[in-house]
Amino acid sequence: MSPNNRRDPTVSVVVPVKDEAGNIAPLVAEIAAALQGRDFEVIYINDGSRDATEQELLGLMATCPWLRQIRHEKSFGKSAALRSGVITARASTIATLDGDCQNDPIVIPTMIATLDAGAPRLGLVAGQRIRREASAFRKLQSRIANRLRRALLKDDTRDAGCAIRVFRREVFLSLPYFDGLDCFLPALVRREGFDISYVDVIERPRRHGRSNYGVSNRLWIGILDTAGAWWLIRRAKRVPHPEEVILGANPLRAAGYCDVQARDACNSG
Repeated sequence: MSPNNRRDPTVSVVVPVKDEAGNIAPLVAEIAAALQGRDFEVIYINDGSRDATEQELLGLMATCPWLRQIRHEKSFGKSAALRSGVITARASTIATLDGDCQNDPIVIPTMIATLDAGAPRLGLVAGQRIRREASAFRKLQSRIANRLRRALLKDDTRDAGCAIRVFRREVFLSLPYFDGLDCFLPALVRREGFDISYVDVIERPRRHGRSNYGVSNRLWIGILDTAGAWWLIRRAKRVPHPEEVILGANPLRAAGYCDVQARDACNSG
């Protein structure tokens, strides 16, 4: 059964991965259990993996018709992978999480219910980790980056790096796209005029492999990205809601009234 032969799902789970062999099958099983009874699809974005990630996904796709794989020929980064997944998703509600099994998908139904209850003002339900499984130095980096981000962006987000989130597809696609977008979703969603809700989640230990985010590409690039996001938010303007004026819907013109300046145009109409 191909995705095109099934009705559209109500939720698409987007999982960016790079070299996550060994973590694929356990997480796919957990997602399926968490969303049992719903029409859903799971989209893995294989961001240039060089291990057995593709083969493991192909093996699971043979028995899981709701599982899809989108492949990048080389690694373009997490933000690009998220964007590819959301663009190809068929549901209007998107859930995202990391592919390292540190995010527990059991909270996704609660987050979906929160998003639905807050519609249309609520644009994003974001997870916030209450127990980090990371080294002391990595926690220090995150603490510095989060404090700088909160001071500049005023987004009231304690943990912008938590990957488990639920949002509406059209909200995400309306955001400006840049590398590092995933760390600034709360601030950018607020920029568009939507509210944010938060759910506490517990981060689990990584089962296999290692993180693709190193010391050299985390803190300093994050500081530069924060400056760029600050500029975007300061440049935001109120978006007008255009409304077409229909001739027959104008009571004065429909009754034959016309001011002096518009007389010629009115008569010619």
